[in-house]
Amino acid sequence: METNRRNILKTGTAATAAAALPNILKAQNTPDTIKVGIIGCGGRGGGALSQALSADKNAMLWAIGDAFQTGIDNAVRIGSRFKERNQAPKDRQFLGLDAYKKVIESGVDVVLLCTPPHFRPQHLRAAVEAGKHVFAEKPMAVDMPGIKSVIESAKLAKTKNVAIQHGYCWRFHPGTREAYQKVLAGELGRVVSVYGTYLSSPVSALANGIKKPDGMGDVEWQMNWWQNFEWLNAGPLVEQCIHTVDKVAWAMGDIDPVAAVATGGRSHRDDQSNIWDHHHIAYEYPNGVMAHVGQRQMKGTYGDVTDRVYCEKGTMYSPGRCKIVNTDGKTTWRSKPAEVDDMYQVCHNEFFAALRAGNIINTGVYMAKSTALGLFGREAAYTGKRIKWADYWNDTYDYAPDDIKFTDSFPVAPAPIPGKPRVHTQPSR
Repeated sequence: METNRRNILKTGTAATAAAALPNILKAQNTPDTIKVGIIGCGGRGGGALSQALSADKNAMLWAIGDAFQTGIDNAVRIGSRFKERNQAPKDRQFLGLDAYKKVIESGVDVVLLCTPPHFRPQHLRAAVEAGKHVFAEKPMAVDMPGIKSVIESAKLAKTKNVAIQHGYCWRFHPGTREAYQKVLAGELGRVVSVYGTYLSSPVSALANGIKKPDGMGDVEWQMNWWQNFEWLNAGPLVEQCIHTVDKVAWAMGDIDPVAAVATGGRSHRDDQSNIWDHHHIAYEYPNGVMAHVGQRQMKGTYGDVTDRVYCEKGTMYSPGRCKIVNTDGKTTWRSKPAEVDDMYQVCHNEFFAALRAGNIINTGVYMAKSTALGLFGREAAYTGKRIKWADYWNDTYDYAPDDIKFTDSFPVAPAPIPGKPRVHTQPSR
């Protein structure tokens, strides 16, 4: 049956918490191999592949799938560093938008899903239906139908005893993890507000001087520059700043917000994209707690990636060398370097160690809802309205179909303007 994220069931909204597992797999006594397939091997996909192969001495690169040859070449290059564990010959290197199916069918045990996030729900569903364990890079979807699909896949994974691990990497950073555990344990008293920033430069901006080659379809062109188009990446608040949004959810114990009010726009972008370059979201939580997220991608501006969790007895600052400052301004605690301080590697170490131990991680509902929190803030900014979580949860707009083709005509939708009706486009052939 064709996997389609439109064919999903209505779900509940209960969140799940990720269980703590050993940071490092100290010994692996079994010689049994774990066959790894990579789907989407750009920058982050290349990192995930290297970390997966480093996490387990008997993990093998078994199959590669990417929409572009450059991705396949990158995976081959990374696999070659692991010598005899590079087991992905030419006949297990699959090119095209349907490459994910071939990777899943190739006999892999674990698949790494690292394509642009539009494809994540579809690929996750296909992998789970086939009984494959999954690492899914963030974010998990670009719209609410995609979120609902991910949640349904997580439910299906439980019935099939299939593991799902997420790529919200700061949840694996040892110092950051310890800092948030202190907050959630109540050591600082009640959380009274949160302020997180992700102020950075543009990512792979598509300047006006870059033109689509003659004969190339709209979809293929946009996928070459996927960070610039909302249907592919959900915009910078969700694609990049989702880490900050996720830490807001973490600080709040992953409970649902009540409402959101937001602002933002495009003041530095004059390119061919339809995404904004800045947002400010005010999330309203129960008991009057306000959580703010500031996001920006602009050249020549102040950069800052900091989370501030204000509590009754002090403030926790993260990430990196996290610290706690009491109400008198004195630093009372600071995180220390861990044995493995690379949060990306810790994520995969824990995932593969759990698989070896027979412990099935399933973070699907949590990771979907954390992405939804970013989409919720984006919607508040785009509309210029105060919107309620319960209302947005039922949003049905699907940004693009699953059966999209490189050759489809897909005009770029205008960037949204708050207070005015949104203009959407859909592909055609």
